[in-house]
Amino acid sequence: MNLRAVLAPIAAGMCVMAAAAAVLVPTLGSDAEDDGPGRGGPSSPAATHRAYGPGAAPASPALATCTEQNAAESLRPSPDDGAAVERIKEKGQLVVGVDQNTYRWGYRDPATGKLEGFDIDLARAIAEDILGPDAKVVFKAVPTNQRMPALRKRSVDMVVRTMTINCARKEQVAFSTSYFQAGQQVLAPKTSKIKAFDDSLRGKRVCTAAGSTGESELAAQRHGAQVLTVPNQLDCLVRLQLGEADAVVTDNALAAAQAAQDPAVELKGKPFTDESYGVAMNKDDTDLVRRVNKVLDDYRGDGGADSPWMRAYRKWLRADMPGISGPPSPEYSD
Repeated sequence: MNLRAVLAPIAAGMCVMAAAAAVLVPTLGSDAEDDGPGRGGPSSPAATHRAYGPGAAPASPALATCTEQNAAESLRPSPDDGAAVERIKEKGQLVVGVDQNTYRWGYRDPATGKLEGFDIDLARAIAEDILGPDAKVVFKAVPTNQRMPALRKRSVDMVVRTMTINCARKEQVAFSTSYFQAGQQVLAPKTSKIKAFDDSLRGKRVCTAAGSTGESELAAQRHGAQVLTVPNQLDCLVRLQLGEADAVVTDNALAAAQAAQDPAVELKGKPFTDESYGVAMNKDDTDLVRRVNKVLDDYRGDGGADSPWMRAYRKWLRADMPGISGPPSPEYSD
């Protein structure tokens, strides 16, 4: 059976859904949407913070040279307010760059019209910690390749958008500790002869999002494929469905979500990188980095079944990514 003929209706529906979502959630640079009080995600429990006592947040230490081994290290958590946190409180709202088209992570529920997903719940937990239980959150849809420019220009206070922590990015923006562990993997039709990230890609058309880790890996490694870049990962799934691409290279967490949307595709082989997702912020906002790390400490809890992180995992990710026993452990640079 011709895959393109079978999937064209699905792709058309996906295109319509993406277009509708783009109308509902303004993209970066337009007036932001007020998504209302922070609700719908697990709340952060009260916790005793042992890293620092009351008073001003500690100054940032001189950081060691970033390497692949220490890239996921971040500043130790602190509940104290600094310039960045005070700025958010004065505005009375937290502006967060998010995705609107990635199922399970950040997407518009067609039944309710609201943004939902693992990243959205985390963003709301951060807002509630800084601004209180009736926190006002403004979500801005940010394309993959606009995440760092948005932070540098302060168009958003932070980006919570399945963003991989690496040394190249840490030269431009700051990251929290890791809140999810992922890796690059190949997504292709079940009937495809593509087996993994190997020689079976030679001569094939491989799609990835511009500015993504997948694009970096495809540029750095030998594979013999023709690389096609698009603004967002969902665009790659549509290209695959229309027969305009033979495979997709993206984080396995995102690939699993796309496979859940389309039963004709599957993950191929194993992840060929090891990557950590972090909340990204402006490099100068060190007090906000520490505050977010404090929220992540609360969110992870003791790693038990009733921790906010595990509740969010069961709600959004376990069906497509079973077997994860808990969140990644935080690593600190000071």
